[in-house]
Amino acid sequence: MSEATGELCDRSAFELAALLRSREASASELVDSAYRRIAEVDDRLSAFLLLNEEDARNTAARVDDDLGRGVYSPAVAGIPLALKDVLCTKGIRTTAGSKILEPYIPPYSCTPWERLAASRSVLVGKTNCDEFAMGSSNENSAFRPVRNPWNLETVPGGSSGGSAAAVAAGEAVWALGTDTGGSVRQPAALCGVVGMKPTYGRISRYGLIAFASSLDHVATFTRDVRDAATLLSAIAGHDPRDATSLPEGPRDYTEGLEGGIRGLRIGVIEGWLEMDGVQPAVRDSVRAAIDRLERLGASVEPAELPHADYALSAYYLIAPAECSSNLARYDGVRYGYRSEDGEDVVQMNMRTRGEGFGDEVKRRIMLGTYSLSAGYYEAYYGQAQKVRTLVIRDYERAFERFDLLVSPTSPTTAFRLGEKSGDPLAMYLSDIFTIPSNLSGTPAISVPCGLAPDGLPVGFQIMGRLRDEATVLRVGRALEQDLGLILRPPLLDALAA
Repeated sequence: MSEATGELCDRSAFELAALLRSREASASELVDSAYRRIAEVDDRLSAFLLLNEEDARNTAARVDDDLGRGVYSPAVAGIPLALKDVLCTKGIRTTAGSKILEPYIPPYSCTPWERLAASRSVLVGKTNCDEFAMGSSNENSAFRPVRNPWNLETVPGGSSGGSAAAVAAGEAVWALGTDTGGSVRQPAALCGVVGMKPTYGRISRYGLIAFASSLDHVATFTRDVRDAATLLSAIAGHDPRDATSLPEGPRDYTEGLEGGIRGLRIGVIEGWLEMDGVQPAVRDSVRAAIDRLERLGASVEPAELPHADYALSAYYLIAPAECSSNLARYDGVRYGYRSEDGEDVVQMNMRTRGEGFGDEVKRRIMLGTYSLSAGYYEAYYGQAQKVRTLVIRDYERAFERFDLLVSPTSPTTAFRLGEKSGDPLAMYLSDIFTIPSNLSGTPAISVPCGLAPDGLPVGFQIMGRLRDEATVLRVGRALEQDLGLILRPPLLDALAA
C-alpha cells in the first residue's frame, strides 16, 4: 500500500525481507534508512520519545552476519520496528508518556518485544503516546503532542498516535501499540495505515503498563495487511506469565491470506453509518468499500448491535474504574517520580500524584474512584458490566448470522490540533465505533479505504468472531488489493521535491 521509493524505509516488511534474503539490501542499510527519515521529519512529527540507535545498529549487524553465513532468518529479522512507550523494554527507558514515569528503566521486557528481540527484530525507538494510553488524539502526552504526517495541523489519533505516525511517515516499517478502546485502529484510520487488534488474550499483556486490564490489547501498525499477518504471527501465542493469555500456540497468519472472500457473509452496521457526526466523506468511502466486497463475492446485508449505543457510556465507567485501581501503585515511594515537598508520606503521595499525572489521567482516576465507591458501585460500575454482557451477546447473535461485521473505523478524518481538547465528551466520541470490540474482546482491523476531499485518509473497520483473526485478515487483504491504494503523506512528497 506504500509506493516504492529510493528509501528502503518506505517499503513493506515483506518486500524488505525478500531484499535481505537475496542480499540486495542489508539490515544495516534498512536501519540507516529509518534513522535518516527520523532525522528529516521527527522534529515536526514528535513521533518518538526515545531512539535506540546503538542497540539497533548492533542488532542489524548481527542479522547481516547471520545472513552472510546462511543462518535461517525469521521474517521479522532486521526490519525496523517502533514500540509504543507503554511496552516495557529491559534497560531502555519506558515512560508511558507520563512525567510520573519519566525516569523509569524497566528490569524486564514485555513478552511481545521479548519474542521479537529473539527473532532479531530491530528496535529503532519508543514512540510518543497519550499519557498511560488515555486519549484519542495524542495531545495528552506529558512531553509534547504528536502531529499527523498527512497534515501537520491535525492530530494522528490516539492513544498510539506516535506509532501510527511513525509507520505512516516511514520512520519505522511497522510498530506495536495498544488498543484499549480503539487506540490502534482509530490512529491507523487517521494516519492511513493498517491497525490490527486481535482477540483479547491472543497477544500477551505481560510487561504492558496497564491502563484497563480487561480491555487492553497489544496490537499492530503496518503498511499493509500482509505485514499485519506476519507481525501478528511473530508475537501471538500463549504466555504462562499472563493469566488472561489464550491457551493456544503460535500460528502463521499468512496462510490462506490470499484465499479471497467469495461466499462470506458480511453484516453492515447501518445504524453506525447513518449516525449524526459521521462525515459524508467517511460514509461515502465506507459504502464504496462495501460495494467492492460485494463485487468480490461476499454477500452483504444490514446487521444490528442493539446495545452498542450504550457501549461508550459503559466503557467510560469500566475503563476509569480499572485505571483508578492500576494507577494506585504510582505513589512516589517505590519507583518513578517523587515530589520533594510534603511534611509526611501522605502529603508526599498527594503532591507526587498531583504533579506527576496530567489532567486527563486525573479525570479518569477521579471518575473511576467515584464509580467504585461505597454506595455507587452497583449503580455505576455494576450496571456498566451488565451492559458489557449485553454487548457481548449482541456480537454472539450477530456472528450466528454473519462471518464478519463492517463499519467506519472513525466517524471523522483527522481533526485539527486543539479542536476537541477542551471538550472531553467530543473527544470520547472519536472512539464510538471501536469501543464495542474492546468490550467484547473480538478481533478487528482498520484498513485504509480512500481519501476524503481534504486529502485525509478514511479507515474501514472489519470485525470478526473471537479467535478468528484469519478471516478478518483475509477480508482486509482482499479489500486492499482490490482498492490498490498508494498512500503517501504529503510530508514525504515534500522531502522528495
